[in-house]
Amino acid sequence: MALKDNIQTLLAQVNDLKANNAEELEALRIKYLSKKGEITALFNEFRSVPNEEKRELGQLLNHLRQTTESRINELREQFEQKTAEADRLDLTRTPDPIALGTRHPLSLVREEIEDIFSRIGFTIAQGPEVEDDKHVYGLLNFAPEHPARDMQDTFFVEKEIGVQKPTDVLLRSHTSSVQTHVMANQKPPIRVLCPGRVYRNEAISARAHCFFHQVEGLYIDKNVSFADLREALLYFSKEMFGPETKIRLRPSYFPFTEPSAEMDISCNICGGKGCSFCKNTGWVEILGCGMVDPNVLEACGIDSKEYSGYAFGMGVERITNLKYRVKDLRLFSENDVRFLRQFESC
Repeated sequence: MALKDNIQTLLAQVNDLKANNAEELEALRIKYLSKKGEITALFNEFRSVPNEEKRELGQLLNHLRQTTESRINELREQFEQKTAEADRLDLTRTPDPIALGTRHPLSLVREEIEDIFSRIGFTIAQGPEVEDDKHVYGLLNFAPEHPARDMQDTFFVEKEIGVQKPTDVLLRSHTSSVQTHVMANQKPPIRVLCPGRVYRNEAISARAHCFFHQVEGLYIDKNVSFADLREALLYFSKEMFGPETKIRLRPSYFPFTEPSAEMDISCNICGGKGCSFCKNTGWVEILGCGMVDPNVLEACGIDSKEYSGYAFGMGVERITNLKYRVKDLRLFSENDVRFLRQFESC
């Protein structure tokens, strides 16, 4: 009964078959089921057994072959299932349980401002946050004794450890410094938007912070007028706050523009009727603007007799406050997820 013992031995092996990959599985199939395989060899041996034993051994051999085929097919299906699952796997998905984040409200508003002005020809210009006095103040017509140069307003950077007196290296207090770089290195026409973070030495409160974000614009060409400035700002206001928005310009003073103005928009909460947000005036200030002072043009190497231009600047936090009615500036930098999650759908 050597044949019967061999059948039982192979059956035990088949029931315990394992394969780590498709190549190993194919090797097992060849070993047991091919024309030169072990099961085929047993069928060849079966031909010489006595007739009285063929019934029993034949049944055992058929059972062995069927069991082997079933086991091979079962292992093959497992590999195919794993391959299909791998094909469906999205490697770009964030692993659980980490939740997807959202853009910061300041980023949302800054990008919207950039998009609006890009429709009327403005391009983006960037510059360093650590600057020198020349580009932040000198080229912008700031007098040497101007209060903005005082240590109470500007963060000066010490060149050496232990240096106590102010140096000409500082953290930019406005993104107008980017405009001076552009004017000094690019010939008109110039039409740029300068977004970025700025720093001022102020006490942190619900209405002020030592750092915040600005978007400033500059347009220089031949025959640029104050009417061009007004139309550009009116277009921006209607696109940002709605088609019913009105604007008004009030005379003001900035060292780098003449004439200068501050711009108000009709309150987008009460529609200009008067409420606590606009202090019952119906108007809310959003930015400063004016015609570029000829002294600034000349200092940057632009002929003020041939070219003129306008500039404007707005605080991104201020616009965000108006758009989303955020009353405390500190919320923008505290990384409170309860606050940030409110902008997931924006």
